Amino acid sequence: MEHGVLGSRCAAGAGQISTTNSMAATSCGKRTSTSVASSPKHDVKSLQLAANGSSRLANTSPVLKKQRNFSVRSSSAHVVTTFDDAKGVSSSVVEEKIGVLLLNLGGPETLDDVQPFLFNLFADPDIIRLPRLFRFLQRPLAKLISTFRAPKSKEGYASIGGGSPLRKITDEQANALKIALEKKNLHANIYVGMRYWYPFTEEAIDQIKKDKITKLVVLPLYPQYSISTSGSSIRVLRNIVKEDSYFAGLPISIIESWYQRDGYVKSMADLIEKELSAFSNPEEVMIFFSAHGVPLTYVEDAGDPYKDQMEDCIALIMGELRSRGILNSHTLAYQSRVGPVQWLKPYTDEVLVELGKKGVKSLLAVPVSFVSEHIETLEEIDMEYKELALESGIENWGRVPALGCTSSFISDLADAVVEALPTASALVNRKPDDTDSDLDLMHYLTKLFFGSMLAFILLLSPRLISAFRNTML
Repeated sequence: MEHGVLGSRCAAGAGQISTTNSMAATSCGKRTSTSVASSPKHDVKSLQLAANGSSRLANTSPVLKKQRNFSVRSSSAHVVTTFDDAKGVSSSVVEEKIGVLLLNLGGPETLDDVQPFLFNLFADPDIIRLPRLFRFLQRPLAKLISTFRAPKSKEGYASIGGGSPLRKITDEQANALKIALEKKNLHANIYVGMRYWYPFTEEAIDQIKKDKITKLVVLPLYPQYSISTSGSSIRVLRNIVKEDSYFAGLPISIIESWYQRDGYVKSMADLIEKELSAFSNPEEVMIFFSAHGVPLTYVEDAGDPYKDQMEDCIALIMGELRSRGILNSHTLAYQSRVGPVQWLKPYTDEVLVELGKKGVKSLLAVPVSFVSEHIETLEEIDMEYKELALESGIENWGRVPALGCTSSFISDLADAVVEALPTASALVNRKPDDTDSDLDLMHYLTKLFFGSMLAFILLLSPRLISAFRNTML
């Protein structure tokens, strides 16, 4: 959705944020002495991403379009430490320049952006994981699915103001992080790279190179790691690092997940405690954690740690609440499933109906996968799920806001950056993951069968073909 860069000067292509008074107070949605220079509006037709994950911009080099694999296993602290003694930054560098790259999903800023944004999303092989024999269908399927889903998605974005607020909020978080780091005596340029919309990760990478950054910390704005979120964005970064001598020698530290950090856990507990106090009988409220779902095959076949990390995250937050004497019951469900395949269960909509039948009257929804407000909080939770809950017999509804620029949260992110710097080193090549190969014959045949069925249904559906033909006229 958004992308920006914080530093000493404006970057025309990447959208750089500069601060005239780095110690000024800042919060999401408020203006201080900070000035923001946004990227110019881009031609919508140039926005669609290739299936290999690189943006099809006019100035994109072939280097960005090749897939490569790099080591990215995390230590117990979830900071990438599998580095080698690869060639580092030249010793002739006089002044160390620290960069922090914030990674996020991105989102359409206008209704006209919705269909190309959806195309970029579904063209990502980390989102729709086709068997090898069917990967040539990635872009055609992305075109069909995005065309089919665009009208409904436009309605959703129209209901929250005509576009996603994610870019604006992420820029504000980047600005707040820069200030928090300066308070800790660390001066750094903050860059924002979006996966599926402007400013793309590739744009941020270009600006990092232009700014001659000598050490980089990569911080995905997803508390928990998933191959479909942090993993996809990190893959793009690795593709670039493989082919660019500058980045091949640049010390980089990647913070894969940070849900277990005390600052994050306490910040979430603070927000929950505050919202509970708004109910007339806080002790009767059920805390309802709603997490973004992923297909079940990601976890069972590809080894995605997302489910385990999510459950661990909930346990940590509830543990913090109990230490404060808050003993409310809680549950976890997964939202935003798409298509006929099985996703992580239980599903948010089904659980809401069940809770109503069981006589639950007060519910506090907690969007635990997100640190910024966007369509899945503002429309899916605040509108769709709230309406369903009330129809199901739940009488009192509340929702915890996303962390945004909460000072304790931003300060903890700054601490994470400072702690990650000593582990920064050059990334090294590794062999492809076992998750990329179909070693299990039964899994492979199953994927082959359902992949064939999916391709047949989508390609031969009259409604989809008609929609596709109309968009091409």
